[in-house]
Amino acid sequence: MKDKNKIKTAQRERRRNRIRAKIIGVADRPRLAVFKSNKYIYAQIIDDEKRQTVVAASSLKLGANKLIQNAEKVGAEVAKKAQAKKIKQVVFDKGGFMFTGRIKALADSARKGGLKF
Repeated sequence: MKDKNKIKTAQRERRRNRIRAKIIGVADRPRLAVFKSNKYIYAQIIDDEKRQTVVAASSLKLGANKLIQNAEKVGAEVAKKAQAKKIKQVVFDKGGFMFTGRIKALADSARKGGLKF
C-alpha cells in the first residue's frame, strides 16, 4: 500500500507544473506565488524574466495560532511591500493548492491592499 501523503504531494506537484506552464511573471506583471505548509504560509512576488524575487512575506514571525488571520496578514504585508516597489498588477500562482481557506484569505487580503489580479 502506498503512502497517502506521497500521493497527495505528487498530485499537487503535477497541478503546480500544469499551472506554471501557463503562468509567467514579467516585469510589468510579476507572479505572486503562494506556498502553504501545515503551520505557515509564504508569498513571493517573482519576476520570471530576471529570475528574481522582488517581494517576499511569510507567517513565520506571526505565530501559528490563527492560520486564516496569519494568511490575511501575509497578504496585506505582501501588498504593502509591492506598493512600495510600485507593483500594482500581478499574476496569481496558487501553487497547485485549492483556492479556499488560507489561499483565498491571502488573495483577498492582497486585493484589499491594492494588488490587482
